Amino acid sequence: MLHGPIRSLDAMTPTERRRWRAVVVASAALLGVLLLIRPGEAAAAGVQASSLTETAMTWWKAMVLGTVEGLTEYVPVSSTGHLLVANEALGLGTSEADIAAANTYAIAIQFGAIAAVAGLFWRRFVQMIQGLFGRSAVGRRLVVLLLVAFAPAAVLGFLFSDTIEDRLFAPWPIVAAWAAGGLLILGLERGGYIPRRGEFVQKGRDPLLEISVRQAFLIGMIQTLAMWPGTSRSLATILGALLVGVGMAAAVEFSFLLGFVTLTAASVYSLHQDGGSLFDQFGYVDPLIGLVFAFLSAVIAIKWMIDYLQRHSLAIFGWYRLAAATVTGSLILAGVINA
Repeated sequence: MLHGPIRSLDAMTPTERRRWRAVVVASAALLGVLLLIRPGEAAAAGVQASSLTETAMTWWKAMVLGTVEGLTEYVPVSSTGHLLVANEALGLGTSEADIAAANTYAIAIQFGAIAAVAGLFWRRFVQMIQGLFGRSAVGRRLVVLLLVAFAPAAVLGFLFSDTIEDRLFAPWPIVAAWAAGGLLILGLERGGYIPRRGEFVQKGRDPLLEISVRQAFLIGMIQTLAMWPGTSRSLATILGALLVGVGMAAAVEFSFLLGFVTLTAASVYSLHQDGGSLFDQFGYVDPLIGLVFAFLSAVIAIKWMIDYLQRHSLAIFGWYRLAAATVTGSLILAGVINA
């Protein structure tokens, strides 16, 4: 069984469990309020109902997309790919303006998944904040590692994000990435290049701090492959970490923390660029509904994944990706999803 920081999620004190129950109850209460005011959203939020398009978001579509985002963001199956296909299936894309707003919506609800990592790994974030003020050597090292790993994606994303979105944000490129990633996982596992289960970590040892700056940079370079929708940022960072010699426990935790940094930056940038179109198209309540569902489902997905990888390999995700590619490809050929 895994030991160390990654195990702390299942080793909460009674006080921490009460706090998490309070968070869940508060989230459910907020969700109930949002659903109650949804019919009168235009008056409550100052949005004219006539400004919403015919394919505008509905509360149940917001719930679906939020759940999809939360369940897939930190699992190596590509949340972007799932959300783009879900948008097609839900009919959110009949005009260029609506497509742009739907893509921004997908980024906006990532804040729910981001909040899940911040809550589950709050001790790490306390360490890093202390590190920024010179009060924790451990926290300072974590900040350095994450910034080094984030830098390649930040640079390439700034330079090529528009080109990537224009050419790759479509169903067929997603199908190709799903299939390639699935075959890669299964091939690497069969060849013995990645472990078949989580390793035992000696009590008192923190494998995350054993990651070198060089390894962090290589993980960051590999993360840039996830700019291709369907590849999966989690897949790239976890496999990248394993391939450069990082153990499973540290690879998974580093992937979550790096995801927090990368997703926060991407979400803030996207909302700064296109936040107006998001609220013009969808109002304010539906994005909040999606965010709450993303938060709750991400908590479930993260805790499940950590527990699962203590006893199993990544193979299930390889088979899932191949199945997703097959089903989606069939739906495209059948005309159910527009290519």
